[in-house]
Amino acid sequence: MNLPGNLAKSSLLASVIFWIIIWSKEFEMNMMPFVLLSYIPIFLCVLIVIVASICPFFWSAKNEIYTKAQVFKMCFPYYTCITFGLCCYGIITSDYDLYFSAFCISAYITTNQSWVWFAKENTNTNSHDNPKQLINCEQHVTIEK
Repeated sequence: MNLPGNLAKSSLLASVIFWIIIWSKEFEMNMMPFVLLSYIPIFLCVLIVIVASICPFFWSAKNEIYTKAQVFKMCFPYYTCITFGLCCYGIITSDYDLYFSAFCISAYITTNQSWVWFAKENTNTNSHDNPKQLINCEQHVTIEK
């Protein structure tokens, strides 16, 4: 699992989405230093959210017979429904505050995209490294004579 690469991509995506939403309502040139400085707290938020709410799904299935694609298919629909509800609740209770709405929207989009990046990662491990996966693979192989 390429956590540092995913964190970098997710932080950049969250920053871009956050500032595009804010600039759609109010754009001032004197905000540019804040754009660069905001990358640090955005990175910290992304780090906490990904490590606390996405990585445990993939870490728990690491030693099992589940592949990343199976974890994605099994857990992602529930995760996205729950995060959508929480983000909508947060936006409504904040009385549609621009900055908090931008935060919730960027967090929702970024976490969903992060799931996709984790699920699509190519691993260089061979199925012979994990005997459980080897048994699982052999059950699906048919030999024609």
